[in-house]
Amino acid sequence: MTDVPSRPGPPWLTQLVDFAPLAAFVVTYFLSNDLFLATKVVMGASAAAVVLSLVVARRIPWMPLLTAVLVGVFGGLTLYLNDPSFIKMKPSIINTLFGIGLLAALAFGKMPLRSVMGGSFTMPDRAWKVLTLRCAIFFLCLALLNEVVWRSVSEEIWVYFRFPGLIAITFLFFIAQVPFMMRHSETDTAEEAGDQ
Repeated sequence: MTDVPSRPGPPWLTQLVDFAPLAAFVVTYFLSNDLFLATKVVMGASAAAVVLSLVVARRIPWMPLLTAVLVGVFGGLTLYLNDPSFIKMKPSIINTLFGIGLLAALAFGKMPLRSVMGGSFTMPDRAWKVLTLRCAIFFLCLALLNEVVWRSVSEEIWVYFRFPGLIAITFLFFIAQVPFMMRHSETDTAEEAGDQ
């Protein structure tokens, strides 16, 4: 029996797999005003996103897989215990895992952001370390922010905060890092040109 090789997915696949489950959650909530129904929908949509990636690209990306597992666990607890706090904690858990993962990678001398973004930016190791540390702190702050918000405001406001709030905050954070990355990329390029 031979393994079926993975193949590059179409450009729309990553965006669909990453954002469709969240969009399904938000749309369902605002149409039904029922967090438990929205939880069922996001659980199904997350599983469907993983299957779609497997069928189209013949691979399962780790981020949607991790999301689907956590949605399954926390969504299942929400439904089984009839307690919405579990699904509200899910963004906190995911962002905490990202933050701790990046800090652990730094501690072991690894720079996962370079693996992900290295094709777009060439920076010295020191700059990648700074960017990784900034991202780790950012994700931990997002986790804390989610905890504060869901525990202190209404369910509807939390859903607004979940989307588009968290997405917008994350987008603005990474946009704010572009000048740093460009500056260090340009410095690195200039140094290489000066050595020639």
